[in-house]
Order: sequence, then structure tokens, then C-alpha cells
Amino acid sequence: MKHPRMLLALVVAAGSLFVASPATAGQRCISTPAQYQAAWEAREVRCVAPTLFGTTHGRGDTHLYPEGFAYAWAGSSANLEAYLRLRRDYGDEPALVGIGILSYVGYPGLETWPYPTDLAVYTLPHGVHARVPTFAEWFRLAPLDFPRSALRELERAYRSIDRSADVVDAFEDVTGCRRDALLAGAWPAAEIGCDADFLAALAAAGPSPYEGADSDQCFANVATGYAGPRNAAALRAVLYQCQDAGFLNTGVGRGYNTYADPFVCAPAAEQTVRQRYTGREFVLPNTALDDLPSHVDLPLDLGEPGQRAFLHEGYC
Repeated sequence: MKHPRMLLALVVAAGSLFVASPATAGQRCISTPAQYQAAWEAREVRCVAPTLFGTTHGRGDTHLYPEGFAYAWAGSSANLEAYLRLRRDYGDEPALVGIGILSYVGYPGLETWPYPTDLAVYTLPHGVHARVPTFAEWFRLAPLDFPRSALRELERAYRSIDRSADVVDAFEDVTGCRRDALLAGAWPAAEIGCDADFLAALAAAGPSPYEGADSDQCFANVATGYAGPRNAAALRAVLYQCQDAGFLNTGVGRGYNTYADPFVCAPAAEQTVRQRYTGREFVLPNTALDDLPSHVDLPLDLGEPGQRAFLHEGYC
């Protein structure tokens, strides 16, 4: 991993619950959203307690994620520490900070991303737990009408990742969708080689929550309307459409992007697969911002679309 501090946490395998480690929750660590905002504004780098999470969202949104999603994706305290490093190192070039955060989260299509985006930093409501979004964990969280054999097939494909192959290659292996077309911004379609089972399950799922639907209905649509093989390709389509597990999703609770890592002084093409992994990621019930015990919204300056050569040339 390449973020500045290893996340000191315990992942309980049985429930994949995130449990704070006393070693990172000391008095000197940032423990409230207000303290994080103060450090952000002062361009100060400090440790962050694992009780804080961060989620990027569209400016003006009322929820962590668009309302139709059952779960929101969240970055760990280690991610929040990395964002403070970006703010310290590139505060005079704010687009490198804003786009760097979106890259760290795992956004594709950042060369032209035009949408105003904020970073919410928050604590969780009492009794709400963050979960590690492995492919297996989705079988506990979501009503997936798939056999375990599909899960095992999917996990095997992603275990094949090595020094030359990455998660986009694994996605192509499972779905047939061509890597180069996906990275160029193409949507999944037969024209870019996507597998018939993947496309059939995608069609059966119907609109995604980004289009005004909701995750529960999306899952239900597949359960009742998909007549094809319930294999890894179809399962990957459901996670893609219903819960925003895009082609950069790793299935192991770590972020990934093909862009240049902000903390590695080299162009993207010279960085290794291992160097492109980012921090820990979690999922948690999608929540209205006003229902969080405490939160702050930090507006990200994204600069101008089309003027982000650093994504490929490197940050330094």
C-alpha cells in the first residue's frame, strides 16, 4: 500500500466489521469533522482517528450517495490522512488536490470530469457499522439471487491479478468488455466486446440509482427478470449496475486507479500495478447528511476539464 500510514484496524472476518484500534485513536489524532476541517484549512498533516470517514459527493446532494443507493462508499481514516498530504503538498495548485482526491477514490473519466464535487467528512450514527466491500460481503448485504459458484468464479478471476494484470484486466476477463474502451470512457456494450450474459443481466437490472432508480428494485429486477446463466459475468453486472461497483472496483476493500498515483513521482505508465492501489474503502448504509451525528463538507477545486495532464504525466 502507498498511503502514508497503514490503517490500524481490525477486520472481523465473520462480519467484516471495522473496529478502531486504540493505537490510532489517541488524543493527538483528529477525531472530529471540525478538527479535520481546521487541519485542511491550515494545510496541516495529522493522524486521523478511524472513527472518521470520508465520501465524495455531488455538490448540493442531500445524501452521502444519490438517494436510490442502499449503500454509500466511504474512504478510511488513512485516506483522509492522504488527502491532508495532498492539501499540504499541492495547496497552491488546488486542481491537483481536488482531482487527486477523486483519483484516489477511484473515479474514472477524470480528464473531462465537469461536476462540482465536495468531500464529506463525518462520524457514523450509533449502531451503524462500516463494512469491507469484498465480493463475498455483498452476499451478506444485498439480496443477490445467485449461487455461491458464481461468487467463487468471480473471486478466482480477481485472484489472477499479478504484476502485469490489474483489476481492469480482471473485469475484462469476467465480462468481456475491452479494457482500452472502458478506460477511454465507453459504456458497456456489445460493440466493445461485452459478454452476452453480462449485458443481459445489466439490461434486466434496469436503470441504476444514478438514473433515479433504487438499489433494492435493481436487485429485485434481476431476481425476477434475468433468465440467463447466473454466473460470474451476470453477478458482476448486478454489482456494477445496482451498487456502483465499477470496473475499477477491486472486490477486496482497497481503492485502485490507472491514473498516476499522487504520491509516486513518475508518470502513470511507469508506475506499477501495486503502486496504483490506494487506501482502504468501506460501504455503509446511505445516509442523509443531516442525519449524521457530525459532518463537514469541503468543496473541492477541480480546475478546468481537459487541463489535467498530471493524471498521466505524474504529479511531480
